[in-house]
Amino acid sequence: MPESMPPQLHIALLRGINVGGKHLLPMTQLAKMLTLAGATPVRTFIASGNVVFGCPHGQAERVASEVAAAIEQTCGFAAPVVIRSAEQWTAMVQANPFVAAGGDPQTLHVACLAAVPTPEHLLALDPQRSVGDRWAVVGHDMFLHLPNGTARSKITTAWLDRALHTVSTVRNWRTVLTLQQLTSDCGSGSWT
Repeated sequence: MPESMPPQLHIALLRGINVGGKHLLPMTQLAKMLTLAGATPVRTFIASGNVVFGCPHGQAERVASEVAAAIEQTCGFAAPVVIRSAEQWTAMVQANPFVAAGGDPQTLHVACLAAVPTPEHLLALDPQRSVGDRWAVVGHDMFLHLPNGTARSKITTAWLDRALHTVSTVRNWRTVLTLQQLTSDCGSGSWT
């Protein structure tokens, strides 16, 4: 591969850090871990584990694995990392059926899944688990419409992980759109 190829942009979503005073990980430390794993550029967004980074083509999973290992070794806790390419992120934003239906963005979220769930696991999800909440799965993303808020929803990452046999991490729609803008800014060279 030619040296002049720009890095491929990705988004890393870490679950369960800096939430409720547990699993503290300063974003400067996380950015350094990514840089040591070969990611450049690196930009974090809010303190809950959202990172836009570049790396050579085909290296994102290796970078994520090295960062997860570094967190466990230096911080003493496991932090699952879910990776999406910038292209996958854009496709996810465009695929949200609740946006297309005119849903209030403040009630919209997405659970990013580490793997595509099997049809059998999807069929096992109880549609009445959290009355009033709705979801739609497209590939390895579960779109959520939570009109009563996340605090009242019974759709949790623990439930999704058990039911779908994968790792999940949830982001609100505002964060989703901000991360898309960050990847766009980086790709256009206007990243500051």
